[in-house]
Amino acid sequence: MTKAARTKPRLEDKLAGLRMAVFDFDGVFTDNRVLVLQDGREGVLCSRADGLGLEKLRRLGLKLLVLSTEPNPVVGARCRKLKLPCVQGCRTKAETLKKVAAKNRIPLSDVLYMGNDINDLECLDIVGLPVCVADAHARVRARSSYQTQAPGGYGAVREICDKIVEARTAMTRKRTP
Repeated sequence: MTKAARTKPRLEDKLAGLRMAVFDFDGVFTDNRVLVLQDGREGVLCSRADGLGLEKLRRLGLKLLVLSTEPNPVVGARCRKLKLPCVQGCRTKAETLKKVAAKNRIPLSDVLYMGNDINDLECLDIVGLPVCVADAHARVRARSSYQTQAPGGYGAVREICDKIVEARTAMTRKRTP
């Protein structure tokens, strides 16, 4: 094994050391489709399982955030239901992410960002753990350290939440004699 391979943090170590998880909304919490009603109102489908996963992270003390370029009220409504801080209509996601992390005194190396499309690339490039959903754009998959088995809207958020909890649990077991 090379020295570089020995010093590169394992995925489990990165997951266990996270202090903040940031998510895109459309294509991550949803399957990236939108239902448009006759009166113009929009709706999306989300996995209820994601909420349980986010609650587990909240109990671990992780800061949570949704960054979305979409100004649609459905994003804010879902985030309110999940008690998730949300910045909508965000055109400079990476700059917003930097500011929020700095305000919370969290180094970007301790942040996970989960996205699915090319407008997530800048955020993926600046965090310690870039993650994408199974059906993410090819450029996003290429820049991510972890790709969920689930596609967006089908429990991908819950999947990464469970991975973080598992990694924290394993780390705690290692430290306990």
